[in-house]
Amino acid sequence: MKKDIENRSDIDLLMRNFYARAMNDSVIGFIFTDVAKLDLDHHLPIIGDFWETMLFRTGDYGRHGRNPLMVHGDLNEKTPLLPEHFERWLEIFEESVDELFEGNAAAFIKMRAGQIANRMMEYVGRIPMPPINVQRNGEAAPDRR
Repeated sequence: MKKDIENRSDIDLLMRNFYARAMNDSVIGFIFTDVAKLDLDHHLPIIGDFWETMLFRTGDYGRHGRNPLMVHGDLNEKTPLLPEHFERWLEIFEESVDELFEGNAAAFIKMRAGQIANRMMEYVGRIPMPPINVQRNGEAAPDRR
């Protein structure tokens, strides 16, 4: 039986496993190596802080002063980030989690990764944002488009 994601060391292990796969992937590897020119020694502590904040609410990611949507928007300006890129990213992420962990935190990080992938696609304009239709005083609010 595999253990659940319990601490920062587990997140760091997951991130090393994920990036080893993603950077060599035939579909998305070029985004990390050629477009973002990702320096893993610099990136891994930052992305570790991101996921530690997501899982354990440490708030550590905030000290970097980065907005992940804007970072990916900048990448999208350099090369179009397409739905198949996000789908492949999520597939590799989930495989990396499943290879190493199981449990509530493992399930949660996969769920959050899916939400993040969808939000990123919305942000870079690859899927339309769904309209918000909230009932107010018995009347439907106008669709936001």
